[in-house]
Amino acid sequence: MQDYRVETFLAVCRTLNYTRAAEELNITQPAVSQHIAFLEKEYGAKLFSYANRKLSLTPAGELVRRTLAAMAHDDQLLRESVAACERTSALSLSIGMTLTAGEYVVAAPLATYLRAHPEMQVRLRSRGTEELLGALDEGVIDCAFVEGFFDKSVYAWDTFSTERLVAICAPGHALAGRTCAFEDLLSEHVLVREEGSGTRAVLEHALAARNLALASFARTTEVGSINVIKSLVAGGFGLSFMFAAAVSDDVARGRLSLIEIAGPPICHDITFIRLKGSTFEGDFQRLFDELKEC
Repeated sequence: MQDYRVETFLAVCRTLNYTRAAEELNITQPAVSQHIAFLEKEYGAKLFSYANRKLSLTPAGELVRRTLAAMAHDDQLLRESVAACERTSALSLSIGMTLTAGEYVVAAPLATYLRAHPEMQVRLRSRGTEELLGALDEGVIDCAFVEGFFDKSVYAWDTFSTERLVAICAPGHALAGRTCAFEDLLSEHVLVREEGSGTRAVLEHALAARNLALASFARTTEVGSINVIKSLVAGGFGLSFMFAAAVSDDVARGRLSLIEIAGPPICHDITFIRLKGSTFEGDFQRLFDELKEC
């Protein structure tokens, strides 16, 4: 059972503001201060620091946050599991997926898994990597499949698949089917995903390794939808970079063409992540293992 002071602590972690945490929990601000003071005494360390009119977690506070967040998540999942047993109904699991991971890599095996496990009910949340990490930290989702970068020391994780980043263009483009260095593409108009997207982060990382950036291209346009980007590129409106799994069908049908990037392949993992230290780690591992086999 989650201690009410832990709930207060996690609310302050989310808001980084005692007043907003008090409003969220419908308690007074002095009560919030008392709860934090109790936990600081309990753990023998300052959990928050205040400087330049800004509240932030101390290193000890971040350690406590990660641990208590996992415990709070387990408490909620345990309650849902017990309730499902009482109702003899399906257990509900909330799974986050980035757009590429969800639509082009995980959706098919997940469908196979769910057909084999009718007792399972899932809620799917599709967001960028950064949003999913925040949702995982706050207990909004139970686990996630992401292609973006994250701190591997903070989460439990397994590699689901390794995907290759490719450049795409319209079939009639002058560069279609050619092998080019990144530098050969700098005069082009490039369509990119929004901030927080894992695909964009991988592209930016690959560019940085070559001392380049998105600003190095002649023009960039930000688009939040994979399918809209593919439609625009197919219509001759710029180039883009996506994981091969997201465009393989379009290339096979002749709707899009590849531009081979010179040098070693740009590869990145689709990763299954969840909170570290969860009591339900065995269940998450079984879910991962079965999805890998589908």
